[in-house]
Amino acid sequence: MTEQVQVIATHNGNFHADDVFAVATLKSLYPSAKLIRTRDLEVMAKADIVLDVGGIYDADKGRFDHHQKGGAGARENGIPFSSFGLVWKKYGLEVCEGNQEIAHSLDKNLVSTIDAIDCGHVEGVATGISLSQTISMFNPTWQEEGDFDTCFEEAVAFAARILTRFIAAASGGVNAKAIVASAIEKAVDPRIIVLDQYTPWKTTVLKLSDEALYMLYPSQTGEWRIQTVPVELGSFEDRKKLPAPWAGLSDKALQEETGLDDAMFCHNGLFIAGCASFESTMKMAQMALDY
Repeated sequence: MTEQVQVIATHNGNFHADDVFAVATLKSLYPSAKLIRTRDLEVMAKADIVLDVGGIYDADKGRFDHHQKGGAGARENGIPFSSFGLVWKKYGLEVCEGNQEIAHSLDKNLVSTIDAIDCGHVEGVATGISLSQTISMFNPTWQEEGDFDTCFEEAVAFAARILTRFIAAASGGVNAKAIVASAIEKAVDPRIIVLDQYTPWKTTVLKLSDEALYMLYPSQTGEWRIQTVPVELGSFEDRKKLPAPWAGLSDKALQEETGLDDAMFCHNGLFIAGCASFESTMKMAQMALDY
């Protein structure tokens, strides 16, 4: 981090998710930087970074507004940049400690959505209560005499936590890919993939393996699970369901049906079942293959 940032400026008064998240991003890198909320051009001119106000986009000079005529550009998918997107474009990789895949995931799943809403580019944005609306609710209502700057600071603290969790989730997804890919490569039977610990697996398995039918992994409480591989993400249709006679059985009933003395349950939907031991769960997988 070679850049010295002592003063960050944005507009005062009513705030939105784009300026709140942009400030949260910068404060994660420059926690001691002073924040000034103003529309005074002379004050802004002395700031190291100015965002969402000022009518200038020049990343090299620390200017990140998008309200000027013609805006400040758009992504390849057509979603325009707001102040959050412009700040993320320059600083996102650094916030994600140099991991481009995580930075890209954040832009795809968080930054671009907030940019789209702020810029009125709502095509493809989910309806309902959004994160942008939640941030806006930190503003004082017309019935309140709250201080906008104090409310802004509260919103930034909230956004900082959200940003941290999005990064953690993206990091988990990226790291899981390598673990699942390795498990696929090491599988004795390509139809049965064993994970030494549970990690999100569906995206990677569907991308890398056309043969995988069942995933085996330990639960958080130590028992083992067998889960079917869906035909595609979000689908309730599986490549091969578990045996129909197991549906809805548990404990003694399932143990009698399978002959496994530590069998625990099988979901009625035949997509997941479990035993206390890995050995029995692997036997379940073999039975399912043969059914």
